[in-house]
Amino acid sequence: MIWLSDKNAPEIKPLKKTYNIEWKDITFESWKLWLLANGAVTISDDTGNMLFVTCWIKEEWLNKQADFFPLSVEYQEKYYATWKIGWNRFQKREWRPSEQAIINSRIIDRPIRPMFPKWFINETQIIATALSSSNESDLSFHWITGASLTLLMTSAPFEWPVAWVRVILTTEWKLVFDPTFVEEDNAKLILVVAGTLDAITMVEAEWKEVSDDEMMSALEYAHKCIKLICEAELDFIKSYEKSFWIYKIEEFYNKPDETLYEKVAEFLTEDKLESLYNTGKHEFQESLNKLDDLVKDFLIEKKLVEITEWTEIEKVKEEMTFVGDLVYKRVKEVMRKNVIEKEKRLDGRKINEVRKVVWGVGLLPRTHWSALFQRGMTQALSVTTLGGPDDIQIIDDMYEEDTKRYIHHYNFPPYAVWEVRALRWTGRREVWHGRLAEKALEAVLPSELDFPYMIRVVSETMTCNGSSSMASVCWSTMSLMNAWVPIKAPVAWVAMGMIYNEDTGKYKILSDIQAQEDFLWDMDFKVARTPAWITAMQLDVKIKWLSMQVFKEAFTQSSEAVSYILWEMLKVIPETNKTLSPYAPRILSIVVPVEKIREIIWKWWENIQKAEADFAVKIHIEDDGKTFITWKDWSGAEKALEWIKNLIWEPVVWDIFTGTVEKIITWTGAIVEFKWKSGMIHISKLSDKRVATVEEVVKEWEKVEIEVLTVDKEKWRIGLKLVKKL
Repeated sequence: MIWLSDKNAPEIKPLKKTYNIEWKDITFESWKLWLLANGAVTISDDTGNMLFVTCWIKEEWLNKQADFFPLSVEYQEKYYATWKIGWNRFQKREWRPSEQAIINSRIIDRPIRPMFPKWFINETQIIATALSSSNESDLSFHWITGASLTLLMTSAPFEWPVAWVRVILTTEWKLVFDPTFVEEDNAKLILVVAGTLDAITMVEAEWKEVSDDEMMSALEYAHKCIKLICEAELDFIKSYEKSFWIYKIEEFYNKPDETLYEKVAEFLTEDKLESLYNTGKHEFQESLNKLDDLVKDFLIEKKLVEITEWTEIEKVKEEMTFVGDLVYKRVKEVMRKNVIEKEKRLDGRKINEVRKVVWGVGLLPRTHWSALFQRGMTQALSVTTLGGPDDIQIIDDMYEEDTKRYIHHYNFPPYAVWEVRALRWTGRREVWHGRLAEKALEAVLPSELDFPYMIRVVSETMTCNGSSSMASVCWSTMSLMNAWVPIKAPVAWVAMGMIYNEDTGKYKILSDIQAQEDFLWDMDFKVARTPAWITAMQLDVKIKWLSMQVFKEAFTQSSEAVSYILWEMLKVIPETNKTLSPYAPRILSIVVPVEKIREIIWKWWENIQKAEADFAVKIHIEDDGKTFITWKDWSGAEKALEWIKNLIWEPVVWDIFTGTVEKIITWTGAIVEFKWKSGMIHISKLSDKRVATVEEVVKEWEKVEIEVLTVDKEKWRIGLKLVKKL
């Protein structure tokens, strides 16, 4: 369309095409729900999932001095998509994004951002909105595929079509594309992969016991699916361009002036850059600032910048803001060269060497246990808190209500990196890294029956010099072990980096990257392992090329690094603590027959409320019969457990028990309570002789010995006979 108005808008015919991806139909449709954005597409499948993605690229009122690409990504959950009226009694409008929506927004951002030139400064916004959901599967690959399509509908300098897939490995060793929620629950491996036609660019993975070879097979299958979707995107864009038009945006860049780079590179010899090596994070920045000053003096002395005799030198230096970019580029060039050619790292470590680690457990005297981790300068504290089943978190997002019995909260305060900033709410980064730690540890947690506790782990970053989020897995493992949580195996996590030379094809993989090395890498690879298997992985790639061979080498090298960390961990705490913290709640568990649940709770939960008051405990019963008693006083817990056992116990005809006369019905009989049950002795069963009134034989609160005559399970009636009074 070359012009849009109220007159011709109703005449527009949407473009709609369906593609078969691994035996599943995926439909792209444009110009159906959008008229004014730069690009928009609706993506749907044959099960009822539908996602609407729009892209808008700003061309006016830009920040021309921006030194980063201002891309914002938002994922919106709409409760109507899953037939829900969400939130609470007082707030029904979708308000704050759920944690999963925050994570989805970050997932879209990660593989899209590297596809733009570094100095592009047009403010760009991508909004993905869930319109309809089958409630059977995640909207999955739609998010990034939609973002890619909308960007291809513009002339933005977006390099490649990008696609995202979700793949699982079933217990039958079958790889499945776009699985259902049920299939994911029973999977050995859940793999989220983004990529282009040429390479994989992002990986998120969580799994149980899966080998490196099985992981490689899953990655290859995922990339096959990615290629099919990318080809579908390109085909759709060809048809789109014929039917409509590709909007031509005005591109803006804030490229640094590099005309003097050769002179600066010649001046900043490798000897001058030695001051950056073997320094701390703060000292590294100070050295960079000194290099900036040296280069400014050099350029002024050589008259390579315009200056007159009336100009103040200090004012000229303040205006030479481009120098920092030139120094940064030179430093990065030399450091990358030293790593690839000499295996020389900033802090003098070998490329596969992990910084020295220091541990401590039980630091906080009144918590349910804690652990301190320090690797080099990175220092953090992890605290485990145990709660009862009633503390389990309820997840209320767009999908059906769910629960979490293990949560990991990661905090990154400003003082951890020598900064001052206002503390507001939890940021995307903290939510994201907390979820990564959950994935790494979920595979080794005990079952609910074996350990019926709600588990919350909080990782407080005290000082950060790289990979604090990954280290949170290590210290949380120790905190869990210290808190008596019987995990199946200890887990450690390590951050790997890779530097690649496009001219020579050479590359080096670095173990345990620190903060100063963070700007050097072309691949960021984080992997969590037990001594036997991998439990989680995250991968981001900045380059277009990445062979499967690099994955294999990274797996091997990460295994060596994790082995060292695990060895040091187990020196401090070789096994799970044998005692529970005196400040932690105690929990007993029992499984009751489902048909007996009603008998235990009775109407309006009267039985439960009375028992909790009488025994000073909390009783939690789940729909499948799992029952948990949380207590502080052991005698009360024993009585509550005995009470439940008696309630689910069923009497047998001819059994004889001792009971108490609870109620007299003068001309009918007596109600007797025994073993937390009630039965009736009919007046005719009180004696072998004729009895005129019940009071002639028994009185209320009298102890009697009774015999069971009949048991009616349907009407919950027990017929009794008086044996003798006690």
